[in-house]
Amino acid sequence: LAGRVALITGGGGGIGMATAERFLTEGACVMLADINSDSLKTAENTLINKFGKDQIRSIVMDVTDEVSVGNALAEISVEFGGIDILVSNAGIASSAPLEETTLELWQNNMEILSTGYFLCSRETFKVLRKQKLGGSIVNMSSQMGHVGGPIRSVYNMNKFGLEGLTKGMSIDLAKYNIRVNTVCPTFVVTPMTKKFLKNKKFKRDMLNNIPLGRFAELSEVASAVVFLASDAASMITGTSLLVDGGWTAK
Repeated sequence: LAGRVALITGGGGGIGMATAERFLTEGACVMLADINSDSLKTAENTLINKFGKDQIRSIVMDVTDEVSVGNALAEISVEFGGIDILVSNAGIASSAPLEETTLELWQNNMEILSTGYFLCSRETFKVLRKQKLGGSIVNMSSQMGHVGGPIRSVYNMNKFGLEGLTKGMSIDLAKYNIRVNTVCPTFVVTPMTKKFLKNKKFKRDMLNNIPLGRFAELSEVASAVVFLASDAASMITGTSLLVDGGWTAK
């Protein structure tokens, strides 16, 4: 990935930051994007301390606002001369039993987990098409885009939808040599998932569903993203790389 330029949404921590670290290790330039300015600045400073500032930039961005997304794409072109890779990773993990799912919760999930991925992909495609150099879009999906789960109906719907969006885009964008894929992790211990995993019964039930008997590491998810973004995956598009420890194999 030396010399490649990547935009990583949700880059202020967790999977996004871990992915940025792997990209930087492989020689890429990275624009971190996140709606949380504090966590974004902390992530940027941490990575600059390790890799220096030449390869790293950041921008506050709201994935549900098309103007904000467009501004980020314009900024990355100014800073790095263009873009090669989009890692759409910004998300939320809010869920509730169906009867307790409010319209507000539904709409918030839809905005971030569906509209956000669509807008980031659309605006990135506009830039990639003008560049005429191809590219790669990696959408952060979930094992829950392939199987159902308890109290996950709204989350399931959005992740199943993301799998469909990815497949459809992969066909439309193939003629531009732009590949589109998803990475589908099982549970990963991040600040976003810790609140669920505090419930001992929930944690035990989740581990019982994973044949490998453990949760995924951030580095394992980041490695899958790097692979799909790289030329090593040059014939792979419209598919899902499941990093789920065997959950969906059952």
